[in-house]
Amino acid sequence: MSAEATDPGAPPRKRSRPRIDLRRLGRVAVLGPVARDRLPDAIGHVAEAHRAHHPDADLSVLHKAYVLAESSHRGQTRKSGEPYITHPLAVTLILAELGAETTTLTASLLHDTVEDTEVTLDQVRERFGDEVAYLVDGVTKLEKVDYGAAAEPETFRKMLVATGNDVRVMSIKLADRLHNMRTLGVMRPEKQARIAKVTRDVLIPLAERLGVQALKTELEDLVFAILHPAEYEGTRALIAAAGGGRDPLAEIAEAVGTTLREAGIGAEVLIRPRHFVSVHRVRGKRGDLRGTDFGRLLVLVGEDADCYAVLGELHTCFTPVVSEFKDFIAAPKFNLYQSLHTAVVGPEGAVAEVLIRTHRMHKVAEAGVVALGNPYAHDGGAPAQAEPADGERADPTRPGWLSRLLTWQESATDPDTFWTTLRDDLAQNREITVFGPDGTTLPLPAGASCVDAAYARYGEAAHGCIGAHVNGRLVTLSTVLNDGDTVRPLLAQDASSGPSPQWLDHARTPAARIAIAGWLETHPDGAPGSPGSSPAGPGRRGRPPEGPAAGHPRGPGRAVGVRVDIPGAPVRLAGCCTPVPPDAITGFAVRGGAVTVHRRECAAVSRMREVSRAAVGARWDDAADRDGAADFRVTLVAESFGRPRLLADLTEAIATADAAIVSATVEPPSEQRVRHTYTVQLPDAARLPGLMRAMRDVPGVYDVSRAQRPAPTG
Repeated sequence: MSAEATDPGAPPRKRSRPRIDLRRLGRVAVLGPVARDRLPDAIGHVAEAHRAHHPDADLSVLHKAYVLAESSHRGQTRKSGEPYITHPLAVTLILAELGAETTTLTASLLHDTVEDTEVTLDQVRERFGDEVAYLVDGVTKLEKVDYGAAAEPETFRKMLVATGNDVRVMSIKLADRLHNMRTLGVMRPEKQARIAKVTRDVLIPLAERLGVQALKTELEDLVFAILHPAEYEGTRALIAAAGGGRDPLAEIAEAVGTTLREAGIGAEVLIRPRHFVSVHRVRGKRGDLRGTDFGRLLVLVGEDADCYAVLGELHTCFTPVVSEFKDFIAAPKFNLYQSLHTAVVGPEGAVAEVLIRTHRMHKVAEAGVVALGNPYAHDGGAPAQAEPADGERADPTRPGWLSRLLTWQESATDPDTFWTTLRDDLAQNREITVFGPDGTTLPLPAGASCVDAAYARYGEAAHGCIGAHVNGRLVTLSTVLNDGDTVRPLLAQDASSGPSPQWLDHARTPAARIAIAGWLETHPDGAPGSPGSSPAGPGRRGRPPEGPAAGHPRGPGRAVGVRVDIPGAPVRLAGCCTPVPPDAITGFAVRGGAVTVHRRECAAVSRMREVSRAAVGARWDDAADRDGAADFRVTLVAESFGRPRLLADLTEAIATADAAIVSATVEPPSEQRVRHTYTVQLPDAARLPGLMRAMRDVPGVYDVSRAQRPAPTG
């Protein structure tokens, strides 16, 4: 994992500890043995940083690992001319400053030995145990001689799979990449750009998802300097210019500290400078920068309750900017981050952003999963292999996004597909949680649809999904889910069903996209049972025809079975709502003196009344009905999921109910749903409820209703 010389233009680290002179350490590392009663000076800085977080740590194993690393790398140099041992020392120091435990530091010292020296993995295992060997193997790159152009994506696949069992693998990789980025200056510009792009697309999103903000922010600045040098220099100049005069944040910080002391709240108020990329983003958002835009206030307290006490005092004693308030304590981010965010107006009108968190929250916000220490210690130090009994999110080192990644990568056998999909997946940096009907949780990326939920829950069985219930309502598969939704995907009974190409437009998760694309590739002509195929040909879009064929019995004359309050007036039943007994009805006079009869709940009735059209009394002629002189037409709309033979089954149900089909239309399928509109003629209006029940009982039909189409008002 070679990396190169120090870049004098790289931004300084934001930690209080001064940067170590690695050239001096390199010389110390090769000077020979030291007294047995003390650590070599080269590892002393690591030990000091480690003891600051772990006072009782056993440093003997670090000494042992350093001796092996120094002796195995002896004679090797980096492209800058420094002894190679300076690289594992620097990586280990980064992790020690973040609070990593002893096992991680041991593996970090040894992380390049198997890859770049004669030391074997078995030797590491024999001297340091299975746990250290697992971490070293996890970050060891695959050989290009064996994998060719696929070596880089397959190395990342190997690291991610190892991270699924032990998240400390990725912690070491991130620290390794940070030191390599710090020392990239002697590389050719094109190689710098290539490494920076991979860092931007893969490593920085992984650092964000693992919550290691201290590494993520510095990586962002280093990538920014390489890929956007002009913007970087402009931002550097802005920050330098802002540092010369009066600091409005310092004044607000002093006022905040005074307010909290007077309220009896023990708190530490700090000014937290923004890093280069953050300043650049704020400038792009706001244009001209204010003096307070170059940093934020950080308020650290002892307990969770104190966070809300601080918030109450700030919002009482200062004018809050309500739109800036966010509570990430009650609802932590998916990367373990917790804080209260707010903004207040200072004494002279300056607006300052404020972060409020406990000291423990601050440690996790900076170091993420590294701050968890050794999450596997309760298992005797072995990497965890089994899924937790109460769901994968119970283990903060195996969050939902990582489990999803490990699942879909198994299907992405082609390295190019894996590499492209990995970048797309990591670009989705927000997450939601939806629930199954039984209360189980399903973490998904923001913007995920019911398609994604179906594949996340059922795997390849979701090929037969025909819809979903979201919060108790039937919805289409394209419906975008929100945080907290309850989702129940509906699967077709036909095992031969498969997805349609349109599903790819709605799928956000790699697992769904890979599964859909794989099915479509193996079924280029679709499948007979595909819910995306039309059950009855292309059909004909539009409304059923007006006139006698659309629900106007016996032509334009008097409608048999209806009496109106205008004697002798021609009567017709409205085609928009096709009333039948015992519907409550009303009439309206139209051109030519005829009366059109509607159901009272018809939308046309409301429109008539809005324009002050006088209603005409209308009622069913019971005597005509009893004499059997009337037959009735009604228009019904059947909503269904597409499947083979649906049209045949519906027409058979209608015929069995002793109804005659006057006209029918089938609209082209849309998102696996099909709308059938039938105008049927019934010998007896009392048979209508039974007909509608029979149609609803047809498999795939989820609703049958009376037509409510717009009608001319005359």
